[in-house]
Amino acid sequence: MLADLRRLVEVESPSLVVDVVRASAEAVAGCIEERLGSPAELVDGPAGPHVHWRGGGTPRVLLVGHHDTVFPLGTLAGRPFTVDGDRVTGPGVFDMKGGIVVAVHAVAALDDRSGVELLVTADEEVGSATSRSLIEERARACGATLVLEPAADGGAVKTGRKGTGGFEVTVHGRAAHAGLEPEKGVNALVEAAHQVLAIAALADPALGTTVTPTVAVAGSADNVVPAVAVVRVDVRVTRMDEAERVEAAMAALRPVDPQATLAVVGGLNRPPMPESATAELFGVLGRVAADAGLAEPVGVAVGGGSDGNFTAALGVPTLDGLGVTGGGAHADHEWADTTTMVAQSHRLALLIEAISTSSSGLWSRGQPQP
Repeated sequence: MLADLRRLVEVESPSLVVDVVRASAEAVAGCIEERLGSPAELVDGPAGPHVHWRGGGTPRVLLVGHHDTVFPLGTLAGRPFTVDGDRVTGPGVFDMKGGIVVAVHAVAALDDRSGVELLVTADEEVGSATSRSLIEERARACGATLVLEPAADGGAVKTGRKGTGGFEVTVHGRAAHAGLEPEKGVNALVEAAHQVLAIAALADPALGTTVTPTVAVAGSADNVVPAVAVVRVDVRVTRMDEAERVEAAMAALRPVDPQATLAVVGGLNRPPMPESATAELFGVLGRVAADAGLAEPVGVAVGGGSDGNFTAALGVPTLDGLGVTGGGAHADHEWADTTTMVAQSHRLALLIEAISTSSSGLWSRGQPQP
């Protein structure tokens, strides 16, 4: 498993750098073909290829991951793939090339791979704009989705996720000399400050809604009244009605200074993944673990989004956080635990088998593959 992880990590794959993302997709496809004995399809898209492997037969279980990472090209040179005791480091080991390896080895361990699909996308870290329709299509066909994002703290699976979104507010004012005639200007930065306070007030912690201004840019020189200011806003919600409330409030923003103008773009990108959407599969995982003498699984709800948000919103039973354990996602200290990779893969294989062989109607949505 570590050899496969090294192979994937040493092909850097920063989102939207299409030529290197293509090389990464080819590495993932090569690993899949070597371990599973049949080729994967590269599905081209503007962000780079998605990798899609099918086990044949009626689709029953979709495994979802991504091979793009947040780290810029060249990160590997300063932070190479390294195994140090029970830790492995390198760009993407935790989020989420380790999860790809866990998935491939889990499928390789199955006696019967029919009905299993593996979809590894190229653009999850930048919103999944080019992969969402494919994810949703295959999730509907399969009827159950397992997401190989890394586990939560302590190895917990992710049974809930907030919906995520973002906005950009552009304020247009009027430039003027800050010393000679500031009164002739319309200060876009001051207007943006008013808007930031109004935007932050939209949060409702009691309902799990966060509305966080995260980036602000304004001004061109120390002695010029700013003509333009831009504010970016991160939004997280646990309920769709809260998303609708925040979207409506953002659209209704009006300038405090009537001489300024506002332009607001954005909205919800990923719908919430409620814990109700994961309850069925979490129950199956618990039974699988008990039957195999494994530790009882723990589930937690988290604030970040994933492609599991899309599948859960369709009503497709979904379970997330089934990849590697470790920590430091999106950070220089990212790491994965080498001692749990085999166990995570083994548990995943048992879960896939349980879903594939279930006589319950829960898994009967699939249609025969061409």
